[in-house]
Amino acid sequence: MAANDNVSFQRTISALVQDRPGVLARIAGLFRRRGFNIASLAVGRSEQTGLSRMTFVVEGPDEVVQHVSAQLDRLIDVVEVHDITEKNIVWRELALIKVTADALARREILELVNIFRVNVIDIGAENLTVEISGGRQKIDSFIELVRKFGIEEVIRTGRVATLRGTLIAGEADGLFQSDTDHSSYTLPISTDDTGSV
Repeated sequence: MAANDNVSFQRTISALVQDRPGVLARIAGLFRRRGFNIASLAVGRSEQTGLSRMTFVVEGPDEVVQHVSAQLDRLIDVVEVHDITEKNIVWRELALIKVTADALARREILELVNIFRVNVIDIGAENLTVEISGGRQKIDSFIELVRKFGIEEVIRTGRVATLRGTLIAGEADGLFQSDTDHSSYTLPISTDDTGSV
């Protein structure tokens, strides 16, 4: 076995699908049969009536995950699908975190809230709930820093992503500036996990 046989690659896939019962089950079934692991999934109604947008982060061996969008495109409920991994994208994750916060702890928690640019969305007698968005690393760091106060609940979304708008009129969204001459520039996959490539 070669040293890189166990290397796992991630792809970010955006799909527009019919908004009807069973669509997610059919897609999950396809992933299961093909051996794709879903690392993240976010689904919501799209800008088009009757359609939902799904953003998947799938992982597995490179030769397997490269074919995810082609496999999805064959499903009848999928209207369009795009592998946006190597495009110029902006992405975010969201988390709601309920932290134990007595009167003494609130001051320190609120200092962290300001540093991380987090929103306090609920305050109770013995806890507070915050909303944080950004890359996985930012969210994980905030969770680790407030863990000492006591975390009562964490709810996280999957990654949501969209192509960055073009900076040059007439060009397609999602291109890097060096792509405008239609060269073969390829994005080096970012490992900083900031939510922006």
